Amino acid sequence: AVMAARCRLAARFHHIHGTNVRLDASRTRATRVESFANGICFSQEPLAPGQIFLVEIEEKELGWCGHLRVGLTAHDPQSLEVVPEYSLPDLVNMGDTWVFAITRSHNRVVVEGEEARTQRGPPWEPFLLIERVRIPRDTLVGRSRPGRYSHILDDLYKMNVLPATARRSRIGVLYTPQPDGTGDMHIVINGEDMGPSARGLPTTRPLYAVVDIFASTKSVRVIPVDYGFPSLQTLCRLVIQKHIVHRLAIEGLDLPPLLKSFCQHE
Repeated sequence: AVMAARCRLAARFHHIHGTNVRLDASRTRATRVESFANGICFSQEPLAPGQIFLVEIEEKELGWCGHLRVGLTAHDPQSLEVVPEYSLPDLVNMGDTWVFAITRSHNRVVVEGEEARTQRGPPWEPFLLIERVRIPRDTLVGRSRPGRYSHILDDLYKMNVLPATARRSRIGVLYTPQPDGTGDMHIVINGEDMGPSARGLPTTRPLYAVVDIFASTKSVRVIPVDYGFPSLQTLCRLVIQKHIVHRLAIEGLDLPPLLKSFCQHE
């Protein structure tokens, strides 16, 4: 119950942010309104161990080079005299901050002495396992809306090869506690763990999520993640989507309208 309450509280942006960021009234949607920089946002609260801060890319902006940047910082946003213009390198250069740029590909981090994992679990596997952390996979994966080409996009989503920087892609960050008292930072893209991108994080200090709405990324929104067993509604959706050709076929099924909408749009 404590974890659930903390997750709900942290599932929005801090009121401290970059000068070009505008938040909606709920502080769950952040938009960069000018230029390509000054788009840094933070989680409202520090993250608990294993708690993911997940955002979905809602809008893109042509003409800029570069994409979303995510990570963690031990700096309390409230203590910053000025929010830096860039997360990389400005915020990172302040120390106790770990931020990585999301690219169209090559997001997986290969740790020295370890081989990169190439196998992916089935797309209907209900949980993503990161060490001892279990996260409902269904929420982590972005989905296309029904449309002319949605059946093509759906196949890409199921194979988990949708470009990380694409609109409706979902990207999250979390840390896992280690036996030596430190933490490993993990970035998750559309339900796939990219591996430990940073080690030795000071878990004795509060760690806030960092989301830098940079360059071609225009707007993102926070996606709340409920930990625990998947709901009956979610399990129904997984079974339905597993047995249809693509989401346009859902409209012809004899299902309640709300369940159809849930299967099509979420």
